[in-house]
Amino acid sequence: MPTDNKNLLTDQDLYLFNEGNHLRLYERLGAHPFTLDGTEGTNFAVWAPNAREVFVMGDFNGWNKTSHPLRQHASSGIWEGFVPGVKEGANYKYYIASRYKDFKAEKADPFAFASETPPKTASVVRGLDYAWHDGDWMKGRAAKNGLKSPVSIYEVHLGSWMRVPEDGDRWLTYRELAEKLTAYVRDTGFTHVEFMPVTEHPFYGSWGYQTIGYFSPTSRYGSPQDLMFLIDSLHQAGIGVILDWVPAHFPADPHGLGFFDGTHLYEHADPRQGFHPDWKSSIFNFGRNEVKSFLLSSAMFWLDKYHVDGLRVDAVASMLYLDYSRKAGEWVPNKHGGNENLEAIAFLKQFNQVVYQNFPDTQTYAEESTAWPMVSRPTYLGGLGFGLKWDMGWMHDTLQYFSKDPVYRKYHHNSLTFRMLYAWGENFTLPLSHDETVHGKGSMLAKMAGDDWQKFANLRLLYGAMYAQPGQKLMFMGNEFAQWGEWKHDQSLDWHQAEHGPHRGMRLWVKDLNALYRAEPALHELNCSPAGFEWIDANDSQQSVTAFLRKDSSGGMVLAVCNFTPLARVDYRVGVPQDGFWRERLNSDAPDYCGSGMGNFGGVQAEQLQAHGRPFSLKITLPPLSILFFSPE
Repeated sequence: MPTDNKNLLTDQDLYLFNEGNHLRLYERLGAHPFTLDGTEGTNFAVWAPNAREVFVMGDFNGWNKTSHPLRQHASSGIWEGFVPGVKEGANYKYYIASRYKDFKAEKADPFAFASETPPKTASVVRGLDYAWHDGDWMKGRAAKNGLKSPVSIYEVHLGSWMRVPEDGDRWLTYRELAEKLTAYVRDTGFTHVEFMPVTEHPFYGSWGYQTIGYFSPTSRYGSPQDLMFLIDSLHQAGIGVILDWVPAHFPADPHGLGFFDGTHLYEHADPRQGFHPDWKSSIFNFGRNEVKSFLLSSAMFWLDKYHVDGLRVDAVASMLYLDYSRKAGEWVPNKHGGNENLEAIAFLKQFNQVVYQNFPDTQTYAEESTAWPMVSRPTYLGGLGFGLKWDMGWMHDTLQYFSKDPVYRKYHHNSLTFRMLYAWGENFTLPLSHDETVHGKGSMLAKMAGDDWQKFANLRLLYGAMYAQPGQKLMFMGNEFAQWGEWKHDQSLDWHQAEHGPHRGMRLWVKDLNALYRAEPALHELNCSPAGFEWIDANDSQQSVTAFLRKDSSGGMVLAVCNFTPLARVDYRVGVPQDGFWRERLNSDAPDYCGSGMGNFGGVQAEQLQAHGRPFSLKITLPPLSILFFSPE
């Protein structure tokens, strides 16, 4: 237990907090055990500027609401006090009596490092001591997380990835996941995992997106140190960790942030600004300096204390637009009369600046679904400053295309090619995320057109086309083995399907795609540069075929040819830039993937016959509903 007063507030802390620039409030506010003048106890500090009185209550005082008052810290709005005898593991809340409307409430600690397991709502005094063993990863992770790196993300909901049916169908703990998830991700070849929010959330069915504990990992799966052990294990296996982070809104549960001290402290008071109609939740007041300090400190906390490699910011579009999901008269224009949320824009820019200033070897990701410009461009150029943006347009166009009967696909060929008109406007991640496999949308496999054989072939083609395209890759759990059913958050993935027939073939296909993507610089080095992509033929709509080259900075290249119909194309000619033997690296129709087994016997010799404006060409067999990858020897 610490023996100094390093956890006590200083004037500099108060200045930075009120200015909106304190990045490590978690070292000051909240509950911090230490020894004061030889007495063991815990220092408590909470922001409640409109409180008349604040008390700390817990199992250490029989939940007496008023026996342990805190003192107001100057004019900062912070209440602070040292309580002797309170040690790690103690449960507590703040009892706040407002100076307005005789409001009194029991509130969880916004800065708690741990929480009781829902439906219980108390905070828990907890230290963050942990002996990390991921030094090699941390030293070299800049090369793993960069825009030129092969980043292939496996999106995971921890409570439903795998369960234990013989033990009441319970979810796995963080430490059990450390063994099972790490081994599975390493074997399947993904470079990163992305956890749907692990921040504490009262309603399990929110999947974590209705966050209350911005500094507290959910206790459903274990302690803070258990989550650290999971991240540590992934790092030691060479796997990066991205966390979903939700600064857009928070739930209205009475023990949470809403109406915290009898006033709208964290949220806007005007419901046209402070209430989200889609999620029935509260919207942060991004113009309030102390709220900015709170959120920035939360972002820093996960990068600092949990060694996280990236933050994916949820619902960015809802932050950017004042009229998001609102009708006329239901929103308040900005000072210029526009619909842009100027305070949220400034906050997002500041967020990205401080992340990259303090952790330059990490990344930030924006889930932003509109045409807002320069989301992933530096703030000094006028951008929002994110490292990457989810390409929701590609996802929508591609899934719509693959749902169509192949006989009609020639009329929708532009859905395949349109992306390359905007592909270099942002640094993109191509997402096939959880949002596409819930609420009646069907699983990825169920979305595909055709009979069962064609559905699997289409899905292999879709995944292959994603890996061939420029951009980082993201795949939601269960997609990699093509489970038939939609994702359900309260049950395990359908692992009984994974090792059988075409499901097993699909997982092997994804594993081989990951291996090629990681091994071949042409498929990743210039993901965010037009120099890394070249159309061979974008216009064969009549046969629903596309062909293009991926290139690296050293002259290496990979040719991808896609056939989006169930008709085999024999003696199909494709122009190429150089002579020699072109080896067939991957073929989605191979028997190992439960395809029909058509192909090119390992490769094709280029002929000195012009095609597609190139001096040489290949005469190849294109299997039905397939993608082929070739490289020159």
